[in-house]
Amino acid sequence: MTPADLSRTVLHAVHRAVAENALRAPVPARVRVERTRPGGSGDYACAVALQLAGDAGLPALEVARILRERVAAEPGIGRVEITGPGFLSFTLDAPGDSDRAVLDAVREQGSAYGHGGALRDEVLQFHRAREVRAAVTADVVRRLGVSQGARVRISCEEAGEAGEAEWGLLGVTADAYGTPPVTSPAGPSAPLIPVRPVPAGATARELLERLGPDATRWGLLRPASHDRAPLGDELLVQGEANPLFLVRYAYARTRALTRGAAALGFTPAADAAPYERPARPLLDLLADHPRVLLAAARHRAPDRVARQLEAVAHAFFDFHDSCPPLPSGDEKPSAAHRSRLALAEAAGTVLAGGLSLLGISAPAHL
Repeated sequence: MTPADLSRTVLHAVHRAVAENALRAPVPARVRVERTRPGGSGDYACAVALQLAGDAGLPALEVARILRERVAAEPGIGRVEITGPGFLSFTLDAPGDSDRAVLDAVREQGSAYGHGGALRDEVLQFHRAREVRAAVTADVVRRLGVSQGARVRISCEEAGEAGEAEWGLLGVTADAYGTPPVTSPAGPSAPLIPVRPVPAGATARELLERLGPDATRWGLLRPASHDRAPLGDELLVQGEANPLFLVRYAYARTRALTRGAAALGFTPAADAAPYERPARPLLDLLADHPRVLLAAARHRAPDRVARQLEAVAHAFFDFHDSCPPLPSGDEKPSAAHRSRLALAEAAGTVLAGGLSLLGISAPAHL
């Protein structure tokens, strides 16, 4: 991690603290970090807590504590200490430690990697039309909110869809029909958050008959909600020009690598050997995945998840082609192969988890 990376990490922690209402202060345009002076603690130090304390109306030590909680778990950060009147002192991981920490987290958390509790204090009430794109978008917005700890309800403007088979095939539901009341016997209700993407221009039945549920959902979710959704037969093309196929093929390839390694008698190990340069983009995307999911949940933007999966798939194939996880010919499995396999499996886990959030299947064979 470079000083610029550390500065961005601390600034991101400030953004999070303000967004989560833990701090009430203007977010600075940048955060300055400096090398620790001789005799000081850690590798770098930062005075951002002292900078924010006045506007936040809190002691600098309390601001530092709030920020430390949000920085300490970031990849590349080994230890965060509070020194003096409220300085943050950072000890960075040794090279490679942060990569192993990310891969360990993916392995331990599985398809829930990137889920968290940042929205655990929020109650979200989404309100949508009885239209297929609004229904699918609301369903994924619910999944994203729940993945970050929020309590979520969805209401639909019109009744009548619950018994229709196509809604079940698309996996969409509503908790209530009609406009919910502003107040209830228990007190004020959560404010309504409208889900109003550009309509699909086709019915759920028409799309399912032509595309099936997975391609329908991808076609509706991949564009930003303010853009028209292209829903042509290109969604069914079995080629890498089709992003849905690319993502699912990348996942299927990671499963094939695991099967191939088992047949050759070796298993993955993230710490078996250092990662080569072509692995860097994929490692960075996996490390960034929790941030992408939280941003997608906060902004009600399923398209961000779809774009993240596309980026992971492209980076996986670039890595795979440059650094094959399986030996070829008479080559024996090496420590490098074990490390590469661990990265490939982590990529597959992230792809499967992201597809699950979008309500799309991840077949092990294509």
